[in-house]
Amino acid sequence: MMSAPIMTSTSFHEHKSPIGQRFCKISEFVHVDAEYKEVFTRLGLTSIDSVFSFNVGKDPGGSVIPKYRSRLQFEIDRPAKTLFMKRYDRPVMSAQIKNWFWHGDRKSMMSCDLDPVEILASAGIRTPRAIAWGEQWGLLFEKRSFIITEKIQDAESLEKRLPPCLEEDVQHRWTSSIVGRRQFIRELGEFARKFHGTGYRHRDFYLCHIFYGNDGTFYLIDLQRVFKPGLPAERYRIKDIAQLHYSAPGGVFSRTDRLRFYKAYAGKSCLDRRDKTFIRKVIHKAERMARHNRKHGVPVPFTG
Repeated sequence: MMSAPIMTSTSFHEHKSPIGQRFCKISEFVHVDAEYKEVFTRLGLTSIDSVFSFNVGKDPGGSVIPKYRSRLQFEIDRPAKTLFMKRYDRPVMSAQIKNWFWHGDRKSMMSCDLDPVEILASAGIRTPRAIAWGEQWGLLFEKRSFIITEKIQDAESLEKRLPPCLEEDVQHRWTSSIVGRRQFIRELGEFARKFHGTGYRHRDFYLCHIFYGNDGTFYLIDLQRVFKPGLPAERYRIKDIAQLHYSAPGGVFSRTDRLRFYKAYAGKSCLDRRDKTFIRKVIHKAERMARHNRKHGVPVPFTG
């Protein structure tokens, strides 16, 4: 049985600013990137009550979320940006305790998104820029928290749009596309390796949560479930790579592509017995996911 993480003495009210950012406290529970202080003042988003009553925008959609959580997409000008807001209003105690267990510390829901950013940035993992956050606590449990991030410019999730080199290679087998395909797969493997090298595991490491920019930059989004698991780290490493394998469409990514990805991920040109064991576990995990989803009529990407 897995043992519970040890609770640390770090204050759950302390959050390090992401590299290169300076946050200012504009009210008791609200912190804003200094560059956006005027914008938030103009919008009236200067208190946690105003943040939770704000409803100018739309729900960006996505997976089903619990009732205590809401999301909002809205536009600002000067600077012209699209922003995404996640709000957590009186999260149920069971969800909070579960978070504390996995993170080894008492922390708010929004801090699960914010806290990994600095370490990931130090490792070269790009994430959406957080521009405002806040949390309000009761005696023991969180009352409310929120985080606002910028939309990643000139980038799209790999689930929605793969780079042209992959599509062209499948259709025409152009030599230039083969070179581009191999480079992309190598860089994707190196991106996954850098992420896992931080000790973090994502737990939703699907293509929909990896964005790819027009300039070839990778981004990791939706950090809510990112954590450092300690002893069961290998279990969650397998889970992450299985999710990536599962979500990579079979009609695009060949077995050779997947092997090339793993070699880049492992940083090896030749695989040993441990690598082959790891790959078998990844495939087994993906097949279990596929069986479960087929029973519920859900498409299975990697077999398509």
